[in-house]
Amino acid sequence: MEKNIAVGGVRDGVPHDPLSAAENAASPLRSWLSVVSVAIGAFAFVTTEFLPVGLLPQIAHELGVSPGTAGLMVTTPGVVAAISAPGLMLGAGRINRRFILLMLSVLLLASNLVSAFAPSFGVMLLGRALLGAALGGFWTLALATAGRLVKQEHAAKATAMILSGVTFATVIGVPLGTFISGLSSWRASFIATGILAALALAAQTLLLPSLPSKAAIRFRDLTTLVSRANPRKSLLMVALVFGAHFSSYTYIAPFLGQNGFSLSSITTVLLAFGFVGFVSNLAISAVVTRHLQASLFGMVTVLMIALLCLPLVHASGFGVTSMVIAWGIAFGAIPLCLSIWLQLASPDLPEAGSALFVSIVQVAIAVGSFVGGVVVDAVGIPSTMWLGSALGLLGLVAIASFGMNNKNLADILHK
Repeated sequence: MEKNIAVGGVRDGVPHDPLSAAENAASPLRSWLSVVSVAIGAFAFVTTEFLPVGLLPQIAHELGVSPGTAGLMVTTPGVVAAISAPGLMLGAGRINRRFILLMLSVLLLASNLVSAFAPSFGVMLLGRALLGAALGGFWTLALATAGRLVKQEHAAKATAMILSGVTFATVIGVPLGTFISGLSSWRASFIATGILAALALAAQTLLLPSLPSKAAIRFRDLTTLVSRANPRKSLLMVALVFGAHFSSYTYIAPFLGQNGFSLSSITTVLLAFGFVGFVSNLAISAVVTRHLQASLFGMVTVLMIALLCLPLVHASGFGVTSMVIAWGIAFGAIPLCLSIWLQLASPDLPEAGSALFVSIVQVAIAVGSFVGGVVVDAVGIPSTMWLGSALGLLGLVAIASFGMNNKNLADILHK
């Protein structure tokens, strides 16, 4: 996916790790099966994280809270994950990465079970906090692990396979959770993701090789990166763009329901959102490394316009669906663009850059969904779309602040 990137300790978007665990695998097949086990984990994590998006009205009704308050189911894991992402890397030391990944999968399973049987909204938030504790650490470790499960020349392909778990969660996982809820209840959806988490845990237990660590990142690595102007400005840009998306996306199901979409129609629209995002991600990967800034600017512009127009076309089912699809196209490409951008901004400290990227994304998810919830309860659901559009505009200003049409963007970002 992330082609032609070779800066500092990063090649093809994957940090080089000389301590390759591929030597521990019994065969190339087993090596790739271990990658698949991590990809299943990625699918389970992302499905669990965004499952409440499609179930928010039902959960809010049964647990007796407003839609805005129910948005805390997205905010809570984001806050906890923002802390756990750098915290785990700082505290992991020489602990075997295999053991850590297995424990994170155990936490994921526990989160789904607590959420599925939550008798109150407070217990639901406890389950979501358990998810956050596992989420930040998983994403910080998963991509770094990819290059150690197979031979170094196949590291990029292994990384792409793990990221495919994210894609399938977007295309299939969240709409499937909404579909299961329609057949049974929202609790059944959490039970289903719990079963998925158990499968991931079993696969990783059987297939992951030993992943010993020689060193962990230091707190000084994080502060060094943040002290640099362009990486710091890049992280602010990431926060604004992800905040634009999640301040609105968290409440997309109530917005659609308010405008005449049935539960089955909402499932179909979310499926379309994920599918076009998948296609967009594949399409942008072919040009993003050559035209990174233009690609990012264009996609954030589409995101901003789609969010701006959604409340204006609310009376038209076709208009709303079209804007949601345009939104899906934009956001399908944005995470890849921002990931490569941060790699270019931190070539000498790739693990610290990865930890801060995961952390700032989770902060944006948490703050965006929380502020969106406040706006929903105070002004109404359509206003949160305009909030997202305004944040998208600020994101465009941040992108443009680096200067447009830069052929040497990597050099500029590293200053």
